[in-house]
Amino acid sequence: MNGAESLVTTLLESGIDTCFANPGTSEMHFVAALDQIPGMRCVLGLQENVVTGMADGYYRIAERPASTLLHCGPGLANGWANLHNARRAKSGIVNIVGDQATYHHPYDAPLTADTAGLAGAVSGWVRTSTHSADVGRDAAAAAAAARTAPGQIATLILPSDTSWDAGGVAAPALPVPATPAIDPFAVENAAQVLRQNKNVLILLGGRGALPKAQTLAWRIASATGATLKYDYVNGRVARGRGRLPIERVPYNTDQAIKVLEHFQHIILVNAKAPVGFFAYPGRPSIQYSSTAELHHLSRFDQDPEAALLALAEALNAPIVEMPDPGPLPTPVRGAPTQEGLAQTLAALMPENAIVSDESISYGRGFYKFTHAAAPHDWLQLSGGAIGDGLPVATGAAVAGGGSRRVISLQADGSAMYSLQSLWTQAREKLPCTTILLSNRKYNILIGEYENVGATPGPTGMSMLDLSNPDLDWVKLANGMGVEAARATTLEECADLMKQSFRQNGPFLIELLI
Repeated sequence: MNGAESLVTTLLESGIDTCFANPGTSEMHFVAALDQIPGMRCVLGLQENVVTGMADGYYRIAERPASTLLHCGPGLANGWANLHNARRAKSGIVNIVGDQATYHHPYDAPLTADTAGLAGAVSGWVRTSTHSADVGRDAAAAAAAARTAPGQIATLILPSDTSWDAGGVAAPALPVPATPAIDPFAVENAAQVLRQNKNVLILLGGRGALPKAQTLAWRIASATGATLKYDYVNGRVARGRGRLPIERVPYNTDQAIKVLEHFQHIILVNAKAPVGFFAYPGRPSIQYSSTAELHHLSRFDQDPEAALLALAEALNAPIVEMPDPGPLPTPVRGAPTQEGLAQTLAALMPENAIVSDESISYGRGFYKFTHAAAPHDWLQLSGGAIGDGLPVATGAAVAGGGSRRVISLQADGSAMYSLQSLWTQAREKLPCTTILLSNRKYNILIGEYENVGATPGPTGMSMLDLSNPDLDWVKLANGMGVEAARATTLEECADLMKQSFRQNGPFLIELLI
């Protein structure tokens, strides 16, 4: 057994049976091992940022890590932006990064890079194997690290000779570290704050946005009068009928400050205190009142369900029905608007769908119009590095096993960062519907001009314009093997949505807005 064969065997023993890959010369022995050892599903991505984004989307739905296969430092660098997003989403990923052979590294060949340095900025665990006999042991440690709560990125760097040399030893799966216990003092403090105050916000993040935690949070809010909100960015939010119909903290700093200004106590459940996405001249970085007190009920690495259950019991909060989100909206006709598209999507969305949302500025208001949709999961751009919407949708579809329709709400500019995802969707025949919101400009940055107090001129505005020449998304999608059509009205978009939901494979709708 060589090192690569011990690697594949160990990953399978550790429960990692999916690999998103863009291999190069240093990884050829891993590729060869896949033919010798059955059980690993490999999904090819045509660019590394697609590969890492797919691994992120996979974890958010499957709740277990996949591996990536990347080529040397530059390949890791190509995938770095979506690893940043995955880190913010608390996604567990095992990166396998090939590298120069140990004896070749000192010669500083063209692809030689500080691979460990690149990995360290986005990984919770990094290791370089130095002998084939160590690869299995190191792979088992990487898999355990990726599974460590709440999920983290583990990067294993494999010089090519550690893969091709004989002497590989497969390792058994290692135990995953236990989730840290809830602090009883934090529970009692939160209970006391809720008993004694009425201007309290409970802010839910991470797994606190999933169904069991939502039910417990609603019990607590109903018993105490506290307000519930979601953190602005979460890797996954359970939404739709039967789930908690609450809003997230606004993106816009002025709006967020207005929403949060009257809360004097904020209880954080796997969430961080609200801060602005960016700094703006004359505006504070924090979005909550400077006199507000922050209370940590549970940290990112703790179990929010256990924390909320302990708090509900400390308050003797009775079990209550989840609030009714109101009637299911009906599809809207006419010219596209944010409200109309959100209502149409809510009306037509199939049961148990997954929404990958990179609609940027156009989709910020979608939440309040989609509470009454069929139950679904909503995946957000968690780290702000654009280009994750299509890869996350692709990985989520792989995790859904073909039975869950994935709806990608995608802006045209950011879609260009990772449009190769469409090719993988076609190759794997994944049930993905992309609604491509095409205004042929970087509209979010036009708003940011005003926010930072800058005055754009013709040169500046030309940097935000995508209409010279126009991007033809129907042709782009067709060139990737994906069926596509263009819509200019909401009724046309609705008809195309229904058509796509009946299909097994991918479909792209270019909606001119």
